[in-house]
Amino acid sequence: MNAQDRRNEILETLKNAGSPLTASALASTYDVSRQIIVGDISILRASGYPIEATSRGYVMDPQREAFPYVGTIVCKHDQKGIEAELNAVVDNGGTVMDVTIDHAVYGELTGKLDISSRFDVSVFAERMSGEDRPLSTLSGGIHMHRIGCKDAATFNRIKEDIRKLGMLIEE
Repeated sequence: MNAQDRRNEILETLKNAGSPLTASALASTYDVSRQIIVGDISILRASGYPIEATSRGYVMDPQREAFPYVGTIVCKHDQKGIEAELNAVVDNGGTVMDVTIDHAVYGELTGKLDISSRFDVSVFAERMSGEDRPLSTLSGGIHMHRIGCKDAATFNRIKEDIRKLGMLIEE
């Protein structure tokens, strides 16, 4: 089996796996070294395949796989701006996949969101009305979202609406 065929089979194996797979397990399956598998995974990830390395092994990120286009925005707002920001995303056909902040002690912290409708936004906002606080309160309101979309045009519409709200941080 050549390297490209092996990588294609690794992709299929990861897509169909019910749990994370270690590089050692994949190496055994394909009768190559663990280091070859690590290299194959790196090449696949660099090619845009949504493979994540976890402490238990490699997994396909099913959320990322569902979107033909994934873009990232950086925003800043207080807790009152959460609903407006999230509604701007879902009203334009996007899904807020996650939120990430840069924490002074822990580094990057990410929380999965999977918000794709106004109903999801209202449920999330309701949880923030009690004692629970959004992750962005730990970073002065600055946070990043990965947004899943059908295409780049959808993402650009979302970005423009976030910009109009005065929440978008740009270079």
